[in-house]
Amino acid sequence: MDTTDEAEKSLNAPTRTYVRDAKAMASTLADVKEYPNSYVFIIDMPGLKSGDIKVQVEDDNMLLISGERKREEEKEGAKYVRMERRVGKLMRKFVLPENANADAISAVCQDGVLTVTVEKLPPPEPKKPKTIEML
Repeated sequence: MDTTDEAEKSLNAPTRTYVRDAKAMASTLADVKEYPNSYVFIIDMPGLKSGDIKVQVEDDNMLLISGERKREEEKEGAKYVRMERRVGKLMRKFVLPENANADAISAVCQDGVLTVTVEKLPPPEPKKPKTIEML
C-alpha cells in the first residue's frame, strides 16, 4: 500500500466546508436584473425568516447571501415517511460590477423570496480638457 498516494489524495481533497458551500450555492436559485439605477438580486430562501438570512459585502465587491434552514423538530409519535424538502445551508455569492455602490444596499424578504437591491454609482463626469498656459 502506497501511503504517499493516499496522503496526496487527502491533501488535494476538498474540505467538508467547501463541499457543503458548493452544494449550498448550486441549490440556491437566483435571478439578477439590471435597472438604469440599480441591480436587483432575487433569491429563493424557502422556509427562512428575515432574521435567519445574512446579506454581507466582502472585499468591497463580493455580495454574499446566506442562511440555514433547520429540520423541524419531530413531534412525539410522528416519523418521516418521506423527506424531500431541502434542509441545511443556503448560500450565493455574486461579484458586484464596478459601478455598484456597496454602501447603498437594501434587502427585503417576503414569502420566502429575498430581494436585494444594490444602487449604482453615478456615472463619472466626463473629464474636461486641461488647458496649459504658455509661458
